[in-house]
Amino acid sequence: MKNLNLSAKVVVLLATLLMIPSCAVNPVTGKRQIMLMSEAQEIAMGAQYDPQVLATFGVYPDQKLNNFVQKIGDDMGLISHRPNLKYHIKVVDSPVVNAFAVPGGYIYLTRGILAQFNNEAELVGVIGHEMGHVTARHSVSQQTKQTLGQIALIGGMILSPKIAEMGEMAMQGLQLLFLKFSRDDEREADKLGAEYASKISYDAHKMADFFQVLNKMNMAESEGGVPTFLSTHPDPGDRYNSVHQYATNWQQQLQNTNWKVNRDSYLRMIDGIVYGEDPRQGYTEFNTFYHPELKFRFNYPLGWQFQNSPIQVQMAPKDGSALMVFTFARGSNLQIAADSTLLQLGVTVQERQSTTVNGLPAIATVSVQTSQDQSTGQQVSNQLLSYFYNLDGNFYVLHGLAGSANFAKLFPTMQGAMKTFARLTDASKINVKPDLLRVKQVARTSTLQEAFRTLGVPADKYQEYAFLNNLELTDQVQSGQMIKIVTK
Repeated sequence: MKNLNLSAKVVVLLATLLMIPSCAVNPVTGKRQIMLMSEAQEIAMGAQYDPQVLATFGVYPDQKLNNFVQKIGDDMGLISHRPNLKYHIKVVDSPVVNAFAVPGGYIYLTRGILAQFNNEAELVGVIGHEMGHVTARHSVSQQTKQTLGQIALIGGMILSPKIAEMGEMAMQGLQLLFLKFSRDDEREADKLGAEYASKISYDAHKMADFFQVLNKMNMAESEGGVPTFLSTHPDPGDRYNSVHQYATNWQQQLQNTNWKVNRDSYLRMIDGIVYGEDPRQGYTEFNTFYHPELKFRFNYPLGWQFQNSPIQVQMAPKDGSALMVFTFARGSNLQIAADSTLLQLGVTVQERQSTTVNGLPAIATVSVQTSQDQSTGQQVSNQLLSYFYNLDGNFYVLHGLAGSANFAKLFPTMQGAMKTFARLTDASKINVKPDLLRVKQVARTSTLQEAFRTLGVPADKYQEYAFLNNLELTDQVQSGQMIKIVTK
C-alpha cells in the first residue's frame, strides 16, 4: 500500500510539473488555459511536419499561385491575434478538395480546393478559417488534451495491473479521439475567418457561400484516398447562416464601402490549373501502374486496392491480409540501397538473390520481422518479400508484407507482380496529358446548360461543372461572363 501511494504521488507530480510552466493565455480568448507546448515548440513542430506534408502531397508547381496565397497569409497574419508568427501558406498537389493547418503557422491548400473556389473572397475566407485554428492554438490544445489523457492513463497503469494490460489500446483510442477539431473549435475558426477576411477588406459572406457548395457536393470518402474538407472539419451546425451573421457584424463594425470579391481576376489566375488526378504523377489502367515521368510500369494483383502518392504506392487486398509498397531505395548502388533499406526496416534477411527483371538488374530478398504484441505479450511474426530494381541509376523497391501464416499462400501473387516491373517505352502511355481547368467567356446570354452545350461540354459532365461554378444548370449566365469547364 505504501508503494502504491508513492506511485500515485509520482504521477500527480509529473502531471503538475508538466502543466505549471505551460498555463498560458490563449491569444484569441485572452483566457488562461493549460498548454503543454510553448510557442517555440509549436513552431518547431510545424517545421518538422512541413517536409513530411510536402513529401506526401508534393508542392503544386505554379509559383504565381503560391506567391499569391502567401501574400494573403502575410497580410492576414499582421491583423491576426498572433501578428508576430510567420505564416507559411502553400498549395499542395492533390485533387482532393481540402485545406488544413498544422501547428506553428503552416497552412496548406490543395489545388483541388483552388479549382473549386469561384473568387478571391472564398479563398481568403478559407485561409482565414485555417489561420483561426492556428491563432487559437486548436492543434496544440488537442495535443495537450491527448497528453493529459495519457498522463491519467499512465497513473491507471501504475495503480491497476488490469488497466495496464489494456494501456496500449487505450492510448491509441485517445489519439483517435482528438484527431479532429471539435465543433466548438470549428465555430471559433469560422468566426475568426470572417473577422480576418473582413479586416483585409474581403467580403466574408463568400466564405459562407463556399461552405454551402461543399455541402452540396457531398463528396465520397474514397475520393483520392484522402479526407475532404468536411470530413476533417466537422460541421458545427448551421454554418451557412452563422458565417453570414459574423460577416454582417464585421462589415457593420468596420464601415468599409468596398468589400473585395475579385471573381474575374481569380478565375483568370486559376485558368490552366490541373483538375483531378494528374497522370504525370502515375496512373493506373486496369491493374497496371504507369509512371510517365520516371518511365516505369508494373502490374499489381487483380482486385487489390491501390493508392498513389508522391513518395510511395500502396496496394492491399480488401481483407487486409497483406500489403505491398512501392517506393524509392536510397544508395550509391543497388546493393547498398537494398542493404540500407532492410537495415532501416529492422528485419532479418533469410534469403537473398541477385537477378534480373525484364532486363533490369535486381535483388530479391525474403526477410522476417518479429515483434511483441503489446496487448497479448505474444510474439508476432511477419515476412517480407522485397525486390530492388536499378533503372538507369535510379533505385526502387517493391515490398510485399504478410503474416507468416499467410505468407506462403500470398507469395506467388506478390512475386508475380514484382516480376512485371519494367521500363516504360510506350509513347502513348508516356505522353498522357492531365485534365486542365479552363475559364471561358459565355458567347451569349443563356442558361448555364446551354452555355455548356455551346462550349462542347459532354452532357454527363454538366452537373459536375455546374457545381464547379456554384451554379444551377437553369441559371442565366450573361454574355461575356466567365465560367469554368475542364479540357485536356
